[in-house]
Amino acid sequence: LAIFRIVFIPCRNITKMAFHRLAVSVLAALSISSTDAFAPGSLKTARTNNALRMVATTPADLGIGTDSDVSNGEKDQDGTGAMMDLTGITFSGLKGKALSIQAEDFPKSKEIKAIIPKDCFKPETAKSLGYLSVSTVGTAICTAVGINMASVIGTGIFTLPIWSAYAAVTGTVAMGLWVLAHECGHGAFSKDRKLQDTVGYVIHSALLVPYYSWQRSHAVHHQYTNHMKLGETHVPEEYSEEGAFQQREWFMKTFGKEKGIQFFASIQAFLHLLVGWPGYLLLGATGGPDRGMTNHYYPNPLTEPPRPNKELFPGNWKEKVYQSDIGIATVVGSLLTWGACRGFGEVMALYGGPYLVINAWLVLYTWLQHTDTDVPHFNDDDHTFVRGALHTIDRPYDKLDPWGAIDFLHHKIGSTHVAHHYDSGIPHYKAQVATDAIKENFPEIYLYDPTPIPQALWRVCKGCVAVEKRGDKYVWKNNGVEDLL
Repeated sequence: LAIFRIVFIPCRNITKMAFHRLAVSVLAALSISSTDAFAPGSLKTARTNNALRMVATTPADLGIGTDSDVSNGEKDQDGTGAMMDLTGITFSGLKGKALSIQAEDFPKSKEIKAIIPKDCFKPETAKSLGYLSVSTVGTAICTAVGINMASVIGTGIFTLPIWSAYAAVTGTVAMGLWVLAHECGHGAFSKDRKLQDTVGYVIHSALLVPYYSWQRSHAVHHQYTNHMKLGETHVPEEYSEEGAFQQREWFMKTFGKEKGIQFFASIQAFLHLLVGWPGYLLLGATGGPDRGMTNHYYPNPLTEPPRPNKELFPGNWKEKVYQSDIGIATVVGSLLTWGACRGFGEVMALYGGPYLVINAWLVLYTWLQHTDTDVPHFNDDDHTFVRGALHTIDRPYDKLDPWGAIDFLHHKIGSTHVAHHYDSGIPHYKAQVATDAIKENFPEIYLYDPTPIPQALWRVCKGCVAVEKRGDKYVWKNNGVEDLL
């Protein structure tokens, strides 16, 4: 629980003593050399008139805002970015660009829409089904190999290295299915609503994702991107005398600055990539504090929310949460039956391992799309939809392998995400055109970080711990460790 506190429950308190005791027990299982191995080399190195349009183009009943609570980015604000105090701020590959943009620099939503070709907003069912077939066939081939492999080598403990490799490959391929179900939730797969929801519901249920529950929460994430109180994922902890920042300090004091921050970052990576996704679905981990603790399988808040009118699943969405649960219960029952008949070792080898890899990819994407050491967050007074959406970061996932295969298999979800956050109804196969248009017409605000993904992840694990407010921005506080990031 104490280590869980570092990443997932920034709004709840835990004593330092309890943290230290459990941290030491975990660190005993680690070695100094393992943290060196984890480090990837030297690292010094708008909405339209329809308030729903920008969040999830269809279906139109997502119910995430009205003119009173969805800003269109068109109001005048005082910006302080260009003149802000940069003490303790480490630049990423963005070189401080996100911090230098002032509020008045952001275009109006209609100005962005005007430069994107109109065809980009139109999903094509046949093309979407074509990409679905690619991901389905690829996953089926991997699964067939796994089934035959299980009949030959079994699933005993000594075959763990082989099944780990299988999980890495199969989970990476199957992540493409996750992305397409995500497009269904946004209304970007097809104009045929029944077909779209059927595809999304089946795929997400198979991956233990409650389709309608996540559709709603993810739309809220789009509406409140980088919002300190109402953001829905990876909302940072505000600096305090007993928070994660002090816990990182304890690691560095106990093990030395360099090794201590590596230990801390390793725990961050482990908890985010392996525990983060179920933590979010079950407890609303890293979600904004103003909705209270949430659960995607039960529609009412688990704790009293500071803003009851901002609850995650209002009105008719409560029924949709239970509709999602039917799919989850069916899959869980099937897995239990499979395990009872064939053994849970086989279930973990063929399903559990790839499932964990898919989850890790998902968290990697969402974390790095909106987080880095020089990317700020905002409060109610300073956040607008456009400002939040354009603090999304595109990254070089096409360079993860020599052929760009992973970026292709994942339908370019990480390399064209700025356009996706401007209008999530843009299908992935048209997102590059939209990205190029935004980059060409608004180069001063388009965010692209060329840092290789492993280095970017390691920097975020070490440096994105707690924020403090400076001017109209909440910025990551890294006083004294700038040279380690």
